Amino acid sequence: MTETVRIQKLLAGWGVASRRAIEKMIEEGRIEVNGETLTEQGHFVDPDNPPVITVNGRQIHKPTQHAHSIYIFYKPVDVVTTLHDERGRKTIRDFLPADRRLYPIGRLDRDSTGLLLITDHGELTNRLLHPSYKVEKEYIVSLCDSALTAAECSQFRAGVELDDGRTAPCELRQLKEPSTYSVIIREGKKRQIRRMFASFGRQVKSLHRIRFGPLHLGDLRPGEIRLLSDKEKSALLKAAGLND
Repeated sequence: MTETVRIQKLLAGWGVASRRAIEKMIEEGRIEVNGETLTEQGHFVDPDNPPVITVNGRQIHKPTQHAHSIYIFYKPVDVVTTLHDERGRKTIRDFLPADRRLYPIGRLDRDSTGLLLITDHGELTNRLLHPSYKVEKEYIVSLCDSALTAAECSQFRAGVELDDGRTAPCELRQLKEPSTYSVIIREGKKRQIRRMFASFGRQVKSLHRIRFGPLHLGDLRPGEIRLLSDKEKSALLKAAGLND
């Protein structure tokens, strides 16, 4: 007999969305199983003989192939990291392949730029965003204000108390420009780096992500997107504790 799994794990594996996003869909009553709206998170299903599952009224089918797509995208400034925007702002959807159901792994603020991963691999998304896997993200940050003092740098590296909890220890390295830093974090609180600098009375002028785990932005230009090479894909899956 096949071992049953939670429905959010099944749908994430099918590339519908990340586990967290699916849990939110359940909370909002957007998922039905055999015609019944799910109201609880702990629903188990048989992955080999799944029930009829609909999301937002559309039936979801098991993918015919297991090969997931992973893209690297250079997010330009003034682009929102979402697929829809009620305010009519430009979104990442404008840059994605039109024939694929894809979504971003995490977010970059509208006024931030750089490396954004795009995929249909739900479990990969879940793992890369979970702090327990400690996948590094590196940013180049320029400040509007004066550089941090040595004491402030030490405090920054040790962790900063924010309104939603203390940040984990991180790496901070001052670059040639006195008010420009390389920051490496292994978590992803909302607007975390901006808020960390703000706690020292500094305002971020620009924030640019150059690396996510083993992947570097390289020579991509703003707005460009490409599939990962087999080598890059293998390295990313390994960082997330997954096999190809």
